[in-house]
Amino acid sequence: MQPPASRDAPVGKQRSTRVVWAALAGNLAIAVSKMVAAMFTGSSAMWSESVHSLVDTGNQWLLLLGMRRSARPASEAHPFGHGLELYFWSFVVAVMIFGLGAGVSIYQGISKLLRPEAMSRIWVNYIVLGVGIVFEGTVWLIALREFRKESRRLGWIRAVRLSKDPAVFTVLFEDTAALAGLLVAFIGVALTQWSGRSLYDGLASVLIGLILAATATLLANEIRGLLTGEAASRPVREKIRQLLCGHAAVREVHRVWTMHFAPNDILLAVSIKFDERLSMAELEDAIVELEDAIRRQQPEIQRIFLEPRRWPLLSTTGRDAS
Repeated sequence: MQPPASRDAPVGKQRSTRVVWAALAGNLAIAVSKMVAAMFTGSSAMWSESVHSLVDTGNQWLLLLGMRRSARPASEAHPFGHGLELYFWSFVVAVMIFGLGAGVSIYQGISKLLRPEAMSRIWVNYIVLGVGIVFEGTVWLIALREFRKESRRLGWIRAVRLSKDPAVFTVLFEDTAALAGLLVAFIGVALTQWSGRSLYDGLASVLIGLILAATATLLANEIRGLLTGEAASRPVREKIRQLLCGHAAVREVHRVWTMHFAPNDILLAVSIKFDERLSMAELEDAIVELEDAIRRQQPEIQRIFLEPRRWPLLSTTGRDAS
């Protein structure tokens, strides 16, 4: 039977979708305004920022695609579902940021340094940058609020490392980089206007590219762990172990294996030593009780496999959520 969606999954998915759609709408509006400003003024930093926003807009579509594909039910070819698709498309987003966003920005900056061109209508840049800061700041606050709902008591770095929902922290990373890029572009335009030299505009574009490259590297590293089969967090594993050890039929818990297939889809396999005085029927009843208790405590655990030790007639017992 196919496991039902976790009780937390719909809420988490709605939050992630809301964050991604907000980011998509904001980035599309900002990309158009930056492109118009770049054409009017000839600013290299504004061209870099327009490319950055266009790449971010495409990235939101990729995240939505990943979320849609990951929600497909399990099949014979994919018995554990398609949850890992979300992690795959999130990794593609990191590659896009690095390859297109960072690459084009650095290229634009170097081109401006080698072939300086004076900017015109600089006031247009200031207007667009100001609007961009408002849009990006709004989306950043939305992503931050959703991210902190899942990690209120954790520090920033630890919260990102423990987060299993790349849709939210990818948007947060992107918009943090976007705000930093807007600030750099603002400083570059201001220094260019003040000094009359396009050197600062080109340097700002290169710096924007380096910010994007660093963001993409951090994202790729975090998503790599999820894509290659990351375990549930230590607190979750400890709660499972304590629950199992507290059952009257359990004598010892040998190993607890977990793996995330999606933010709210965890596979659990446990090797347990049961009381050897139990009959086969009592053993089966105990396994059912433990599975039900685990699902009540951790509803994101959708598949449970309990392996009794020293029971040759029942080497492995597993029951998909039904």
